Amino acid sequence: MTLCSWDGLRLVVTQRAVTGIWVSLWPGSTAKLPPLVVPDSESFEATVHREELIAALDTAGCRHAVNSTLTFGRQSSLITQPADVCAVFSLPGRDNHVPHRDRHYLDVMHKHTA
Repeated sequence: MTLCSWDGLRLVVTQRAVTGIWVSLWPGSTAKLPPLVVPDSESFEATVHREELIAALDTAGCRHAVNSTLTFGRQSSLITQPADVCAVFSLPGRDNHVPHRDRHYLDVMHKHTA
C-alpha cells in the first residue's frame, strides 16, 4: 500500500490501483487539485456547508443517509448510497473565515474501494 498526498488530496494505491481517495477542505479557503493529478485544474471555493451539499445531492437524485458512526459532538456525517462516499462536516474553528459560525461545513470527503 502506498499513500500519495498533495495538500488536501490523498490517494491510497494498493497493487497499482487507487483504493482510497480523500479530499480535505478548510472552510474559508480556496482549493486547487495538483497539476500532477489534474493538469490545468482550476481553483475553487472550499467553503461548502452541509445544507448546500445535501441540496446538490437531492437535485442530482443521489440517495444519502446520516452516517451515525461519524456523527457526534461538533461534527456530522453523511454517506451516499449506493456508492458509499462519506462526507464529514464540522462547526468552523476560530481560524476559519466563514459567514455562518453556527453551520456545519465540509471538512473531508472520502471513499474506500478495498
